[in-house]
Amino acid sequence: MPHFSTLRRVPHTAVAMLDLVADVERYPEFLPYCQDLKVLRRLEAPDGRTILTARMTVGYAMVRETFTSRVTVDRERRRILVEYIDGPFRHLENRWIFTDTDPGASTVDFSIDYAFKSRTFELLAGAVFDKLFRRMAESFEERADALAKGAVPGQV
Repeated sequence: MPHFSTLRRVPHTAVAMLDLVADVERYPEFLPYCQDLKVLRRLEAPDGRTILTARMTVGYAMVRETFTSRVTVDRERRRILVEYIDGPFRHLENRWIFTDTDPGASTVDFSIDYAFKSRTFELLAGAVFDKLFRRMAESFEERADALAKGAVPGQV
């Protein structure tokens, strides 16, 4: 099963990065290849976690796919878990772990495991997806930098 992971040190707090990643409705504004994202359901669990069901459409070149995921935001533990529900994958799960390191700085640990329903498509897309996930991870850091500098109008 293909896997991608990255650990990035960023000049932003763990809470700021968690808030950025948890704000899924804004992904089409800055996340490469994200063409649309709709939150279908939002639940505030008794244990403090927020659980979203979201439908995301991604496109790259001639390929356009839509899939549905469950996003669990655990603010207390500073973690986000994304679990696949429906779409072109056989399996998809990604995890975010945010850890403060120094005042105003943190590490962002991102990993994703996935498998397409079509083995042929998986073989063709393998190298492209590694590049795509790397670019997506970088885009969150770039968005955090822009927000911190006030370069995104109407956002704090």
